[in-house]
Amino acid sequence: MAGRMTSKRRLFSLFLIALFVFMVLLGRLAYVQLFEGVWLAEKAKDLWSRDIPFQAKRGDILDRHGKKLAYNISSPSVIAIPAQIKDPAGTAQKLARILDAPEEKIYQQITKRTLFNWIRPWGRKISEEKAREIQGLRLPGIAVTEDSKRYYPYGSLAAHVLGFTGGDNQGLAGLELVYDDKLKGTPGYVSFSATASGDKLPGGHDRYTPPKDGLNLELTLDYHIQTFIERELDQAMAKYQPESVLAIAMDPNTGEILGMSSRPTYRPDQYQLTDPLVYNRNLPIWKTYEPGSTFKIITLAAAVQEHKVNLNEGFNDPGYIMVGGARLRCWKAGGHGHETFLQVVENSCNPGFVTLGQRVGKKDLFAYIRKFGFGQKTGIDLNGEAKGILFKESRVGPVELATTSFGQGVSVTPIQQVAAVSAAVNGGKLMVPHLAKAWIDPETGKIIEKVQPKMRRRVISEETSRIVRSALESVVARGTGNKAYIDGYRVGGKTGTAQKVGPDGHYLQNNHIVSFIGFAPADDPKLVVYVAVDNPKGIQFGGVVAAPIVGNILEDSLRYLKIPKRTKQIPLEQTPLTTPIVSVPNLIGQDIDRIRNSLFSFPLQVVGTGEKVINQMPKPGVRVKKGSTIKIYLGN
Repeated sequence: MAGRMTSKRRLFSLFLIALFVFMVLLGRLAYVQLFEGVWLAEKAKDLWSRDIPFQAKRGDILDRHGKKLAYNISSPSVIAIPAQIKDPAGTAQKLARILDAPEEKIYQQITKRTLFNWIRPWGRKISEEKAREIQGLRLPGIAVTEDSKRYYPYGSLAAHVLGFTGGDNQGLAGLELVYDDKLKGTPGYVSFSATASGDKLPGGHDRYTPPKDGLNLELTLDYHIQTFIERELDQAMAKYQPESVLAIAMDPNTGEILGMSSRPTYRPDQYQLTDPLVYNRNLPIWKTYEPGSTFKIITLAAAVQEHKVNLNEGFNDPGYIMVGGARLRCWKAGGHGHETFLQVVENSCNPGFVTLGQRVGKKDLFAYIRKFGFGQKTGIDLNGEAKGILFKESRVGPVELATTSFGQGVSVTPIQQVAAVSAAVNGGKLMVPHLAKAWIDPETGKIIEKVQPKMRRRVISEETSRIVRSALESVVARGTGNKAYIDGYRVGGKTGTAQKVGPDGHYLQNNHIVSFIGFAPADDPKLVVYVAVDNPKGIQFGGVVAAPIVGNILEDSLRYLKIPKRTKQIPLEQTPLTTPIVSVPNLIGQDIDRIRNSLFSFPLQVVGTGEKVINQMPKPGVRVKKGSTIKIYLGN
């Protein structure tokens, strides 16, 4: 009887345990069905689904007026889904014929154990004709997807600024790399249901998720000013055959880069054919060298700000100055003799600037050099910017202080010089140079983000800046920068001629970087232009080689920007080497034979037929350099 009771208890216990387990399973099933059912169904769908990517359209890059400098053109690409390919050998043969590719390479790519595979490189960014031919074959497991490739409509224009993209439309250099995250957008895809082996499930539903295009980037660059720069650089390469030449144009009040370029250059869509040393070196921000006399602007600004000089006071230049037992020579043999400190600036007199540096003193001069941004990156939105090299103050003696005063023994970049000189002439504000101006929604065309100008610090006072501008205007009108003079505009600037340092640390003979930095109008600067020519053949002086290049860029840019001409311009000082400026005579209505038989001093370019001049360019009364060509239009 007791044994039977024990068995019943055991059976009852087992029943309770079984009931408990059943209730737990039932509860779990209810929880899964009611609370996790949707989530698990989505997970199952994810396990079945396969995605074919659709590339987003990369954002366009525009100049400041909306002209497209880089955009996309349609270029389809071929994708293989290996699990769905029924006849790999036959498929490879047909694709190889259309794509002009090795059959064995195509076979290897379409039989890889992957979900999908791009046919590289032969199937990437193919022509529309090839795409239609492949689609017409209806090969199982082969799809043609919408793709695009980057197009640069103006060839090498602003190549180092724009940069280039790779095979997957990813930014690899220049602004394409710096702003890749905003330009590239978000890819889309087509989803379809498939088995674990990759075969498409019958009755499955395809789903298309559209890509989100990248933002359009509006630059501070001005296409027209950029073309003026590129034209002048090409002419400089042909005329002087230098190792390199570079130019920067910037709005000194905002830090906006209006133009930037260098030679040698390359085509962004053909960068694979270019020496990497060319496309990896954006010279305006990467190249470092001794600036020479353009650096004297900093010494001048420091001396004026610290009240260490009156530009009307006298100075005597015997052609050298003794510093710490070293004889530091002026560029002019025999010196400039007695002159004012304004003439020291006009003549770019080394002993005079050494004196200014000594008056300011080591501590204050190097403080100003750092305030003007030297020895540190400017912060321009490009990769590869260099910092330059300054003497450590602890190692600066009397000679190092003296040479620094006239731009020798320090190493700077072109963009540092442009930013620093802009601060010297814009009222004393050191601006951050930048190229991005705004981000634009590609669908609506509306600006969604503006890049505001950024001031790093105030370096000198408004009054000091005014004095510096006036002195540099004298350099162009009466000094070494006269070849940058533009009649009707007030131009200021400074020449630079610096010896290059060889691999052994010694200065090279007859190998200089010649430069000029100019700004206009001198009373209210709107544009600063810097040009440096590395080792030009023939005469190696910044005033002879670089100044006329800057003058041409400034003149064309000022006219294009419709900046009005100024009054109170300092007249150009006439020397045997300067070309007089004269007014164009009125030839309209005159007989062509009479003009030809007269002692006419202007070269003529004749357009049309007839006996009378019915129009002319330049117009009568316009002031031009003597000997300039006049284009006349003939009629009856």
